[in-house]
Amino acid sequence: MNQNLYALFESRFPADRTQPLLILESGKIVSYGEAEAWAARYAALFASRGLVPGDRIAVQVDRSPEALLLYLGCLRAGLAYLPLNNAYREAEVRYFLENAEPRAVVGQPSAMAWLEPLAASLGIANVFSLDTQGGGTLQPAAAAMPDRFETIERAPDDLAAILYTSGTTGRSKGAMLSHRNLGSNALVLHRAWGFRPGDVLVHMLPLFHVHGLFVASHCVLLNGGAMRFHAKFDAGRAIADFAQSTVFMGVPTLYTRLLAEPALTPEACAKMRLFTSGSAPLLAETHQEFQRRTGQRILERYGMTETGMLTSNPLEGERRAGSVGPALPGVEVRVVDDAGRDCATGAIGNVIVRGPNVFAGYWRMPEKSAEEFTAEGFFRTGDLGSLSADRYLTIVGRSKDLIISGGYNVYPKEVELAIDELPGVQESAVVGVPHPDFGEAVTAVVVPRQGTEPANEGSIIAALKQRLANFKVPKRVYFVDELPRNTMGKVQKNVLRERFDPRKAAP
Repeated sequence: MNQNLYALFESRFPADRTQPLLILESGKIVSYGEAEAWAARYAALFASRGLVPGDRIAVQVDRSPEALLLYLGCLRAGLAYLPLNNAYREAEVRYFLENAEPRAVVGQPSAMAWLEPLAASLGIANVFSLDTQGGGTLQPAAAAMPDRFETIERAPDDLAAILYTSGTTGRSKGAMLSHRNLGSNALVLHRAWGFRPGDVLVHMLPLFHVHGLFVASHCVLLNGGAMRFHAKFDAGRAIADFAQSTVFMGVPTLYTRLLAEPALTPEACAKMRLFTSGSAPLLAETHQEFQRRTGQRILERYGMTETGMLTSNPLEGERRAGSVGPALPGVEVRVVDDAGRDCATGAIGNVIVRGPNVFAGYWRMPEKSAEEFTAEGFFRTGDLGSLSADRYLTIVGRSKDLIISGGYNVYPKEVELAIDELPGVQESAVVGVPHPDFGEAVTAVVVPRQGTEPANEGSIIAALKQRLANFKVPKRVYFVDELPRNTMGKVQKNVLRERFDPRKAAP
């Protein structure tokens, strides 16, 4: 049996291939039959250019229907798909191309002035362009190819994709994801989130990231259903779509933007059965306000580039604000101390995981890969968390974000939660900055809440001294209009540490 991920999707396509896969903003429909034909053309194009199974293809394009069909074509041809954030610049792209050594690259037409010479200098002979309307050189080349292609046989552990981690603490690492990794996770999520005939997903997430490319798209493809596909997130359009849809997947920032819309009402969401959130922590306040406004409880889940989804609040049962839920079926989650011993219930420790969804390692980094796994095969996520008595996981931060002040461990999440409950505070981020006496000083960065009495440094510190041990109380509190975030909404604490480092110029 062919273990190619595309073969799994194809086995779930509707018998009537005229059924819609993509419903575009314009009203145009891309049917399953059209998607199948274009995936065949793309696969045939790359095969005609000499690419063979296992070769990498780097793709840095804006979100479009063609970009999703290109991904399916690469799977079908047995190629390893390497999506790149479309915000990356030439120097960053050079690193990825040098590291992954793709045989082909697809970029935006506006990037060709630098991408073509860069590819030529690295010996990459196949360079194509693709824009949001299907323009560029890729589609015309594929259009000349046959619309039938025998899907390449792949084994479960063959490489399906390489996704580079965000690289906030050094050079990005390429996580190698196999057909088994992606297929097993897709099947688990499809079941866990109760996908059913007639479900329609509102898809407004990027296609270069696990959330939009894998979690959202794979669930729809396995369901043989449709997605309302948008070029970018628009809160008004999303709410309008809810009237004819059943599922929405977003990051916390998207939910705060939805909450800013007066049109977000229980009536507007009456047909919706599921809202999920991931890629960054969802504030309990956002969770509660969304329920108050819509009558719907957001389902928060947790995953990583290297693993896909690991835990999820239940479809039926308690969706616990501030928790990312129990482990998904087939996934093992443990919280251990630095010696690898399981922590007591509620105690904070290192989150380690094991399952068929967990990647094999980092591209061409065997020593780094070996370091990240325990002797029992558990992957060290780098996250800090705790497990409740009923095995709900709560993430408190990244291990690299742990603050050690005067010899005491300070978990930023605990301090952030205390700050976020104070009047006049919209949200906060807590980091450690160098301090000559304490080693690191706890430092808070606060976004004030609009329309309320403004908070100030003194009042925040005084309030926290009533609630937290003194070593956890920030030495300084700074105010900003917004927190720096990456494209998936995660707060970039490395940027804050750099900006508020007292050894540098005053912020």
